[in-house]
Parts: sequence; structure tokens; C-alpha cells
Amino acid sequence: MYRGLAVDTIRGVGGREEQVEVVVEVPRFGFIKRTSGGAIDFVSPLPCPVNYGSIPATLAADGDPRDAVILGPRLSRGTRCEVPVRAVLGFVDAGLMDDKVICKDGPLSAADRALLLVFFGIYAVAKGGLNRARRLPGPTRCLGFR
Repeated sequence: MYRGLAVDTIRGVGGREEQVEVVVEVPRFGFIKRTSGGAIDFVSPLPCPVNYGSIPATLAADGDPRDAVILGPRLSRGTRCEVPVRAVLGFVDAGLMDDKVICKDGPLSAADRALLLVFFGIYAVAKGGLNRARRLPGPTRCLGFR
């Protein structure tokens, strides 16, 4: 499973897609992102166009499980599912690497990639403002696909 290995290791043995377990924290079209403890962390200025969650038993630089998104139909908060990893979107949050593992049952389309880049670009601007208000150092920005 994807455990913070190099991006080129997300393909499994024999070229099969790597599968990861994702727990949905923000259902598609939701606005509220919560901390791993359940407290409200961030209210997005736009509805999230994907199911946003995390990969249990992993650790990101911010101390929370690694972020993952699932493209497809809306899933309920708390849903756990095994999904194939399709890409990694580079993201920096308050100066810490906070990549987003992109998951989908089928291949990513150009429209999927554009949607993710636009959403996380706007998300980064809003989250950066919140980070400045919280006096957290370092930049917040979307780095694009790796």
C-alpha cells in the first residue's frame, strides 16, 4: 500500500494498480473538513468536488494520516473503501508536504485532472489565508501532479 513511498512506487507488482483503503471524511459536495479528532478544521469556500479522506495507518508531515481523494459518486462520511491509486497531487500546507493521493476506479481523464487542479488551487489560497490567521509559518500551495 502507499505508505509515503516514492511516487513511482504507487504501481503494484506486475504493473497492477496499487490499492489503498480510504476513510471518507468529507463527502463529495461537502464544505467542512474536520481534524482526525472530529473538530472542524476548515470550511471550504467551494463544495469539494470529490470525496476527501485519509489513508489509515499512514502518517503525513502534519501528524495526521495521509490525505486521499476518491473521484466518483458521493460517499457518506465514515465510509471505508479499497480503491486504486491513480496519481499524486503535490500540495504544501503551512510549509509542510501534504500530498493528496488521487484514487478512482477507472483512469483519470483530462477533465478529472483539470477539476482537481482548479479545486486544490482555490483551496490552497483559502487555506493559506486561514494558516496566516492562525500564525502558521510557511507557504500553502498546490504543486500539481507528480
